[in-house]
Amino acid sequence: MRSNSFAYSHADICACANCTIFEFCCCSLSCRPYFSFCQIAEGYDKAKERVLEFLDTYKTPVSSALSNRELLSSVARTALRTKLQPELADQITDAVVSAVLCVTPEEGASVDLHMVEIMTMQHKLQSDSRFVKGLVLDHGTRHPDMPKRLENCFISICNVSMEYEKSENASGFLYSSAAERQKLVESERRFTDAKVAAFIELKRKVCVNGESFVLINQKGIDPLSLDMLAKEGIFAVRRAKRRNMERLALACGGVAVNSEIDLDETCLGWAGKVWEESLGDDKFTFVEDCRNAKSCSLLLKGPNSHIIEQMKDAVRDGLRAVKNALDDSSVVVGAGAFETACYLDLQKFKQTVSGKAKLGVEAFANAMLVVPKVLAENSGFDIQV
Repeated sequence: MRSNSFAYSHADICACANCTIFEFCCCSLSCRPYFSFCQIAEGYDKAKERVLEFLDTYKTPVSSALSNRELLSSVARTALRTKLQPELADQITDAVVSAVLCVTPEEGASVDLHMVEIMTMQHKLQSDSRFVKGLVLDHGTRHPDMPKRLENCFISICNVSMEYEKSENASGFLYSSAAERQKLVESERRFTDAKVAAFIELKRKVCVNGESFVLINQKGIDPLSLDMLAKEGIFAVRRAKRRNMERLALACGGVAVNSEIDLDETCLGWAGKVWEESLGDDKFTFVEDCRNAKSCSLLLKGPNSHIIEQMKDAVRDGLRAVKNALDDSSVVVGAGAFETACYLDLQKFKQTVSGKAKLGVEAFANAMLVVPKVLAENSGFDIQV
């Protein structure tokens, strides 16, 4: 078991604790353990409670953590440098802190990290990764004549079908001539065109001083409807993901509508610029410079998938670290200092424990040294000294 390597330090701690118990309590592989595992588990529980008590005395309370950007940057930098190169970690630190502050409603409120979209692009270098005060969608327009870049945009978020749909129930239309069939087709087309016309009318009403209009729809838009929107200079995105619809409403403002009947000026959001970027067959839509954004994106770029996944894991750790600092309003020093202090405190606490439970406390204390030992080993020091 000592020879096995684990990917995460938590697994190392558990394995180290089990190995320590076995070494202390067994003379050899063939001998019989002479202890009660219930008492060892009791020692674990006592050690855990002692560490939690020690943590309350060891942590450093922070007042107004939301306004202390330098402190939050230090927390994020500590987490990011464990998985990324220092230069890259320092660059992404500011983006991570900006993302958390963007989605934090107010002092003392809970932070919802689901409102931070982590978008990856296999393109350019890691140093091109950045924070986007808005949203990055992994799809774009589907009409060649639509504009590719707009500024001062009204954003309409909707869930309205602008295409022919089959009925949910089994049904059919009966006609006796080609003329009757053509009337049915035209009637269906008028029904869809009326929906598109409602958005075009709203665009003409609000865009009076050179503003632009962007339509992001969760449902489909057929080619004829796309052509109508393109002629009006509307940037239209169809079949947007459901998770992005909620984030768009928080980032741009406005309200998502489910029917063209509900359309009015109060339902619209705002973005400073909206533009599209194509990478091969993939398209990305950038909605940036939003007013009072409560949702945002972290755009991670890299030359290959391995580097991108490494950056994504590091960014998630950084986001959680900053979130925990805001939720707890306290911090602890890093570099294994807390784990080492816990070990020393448990060694003193072990003297007050009687019976075989002392072995559980000893195993727990030795397991706390895994983190500082790994840090020392990664730094090139001899951990056996």
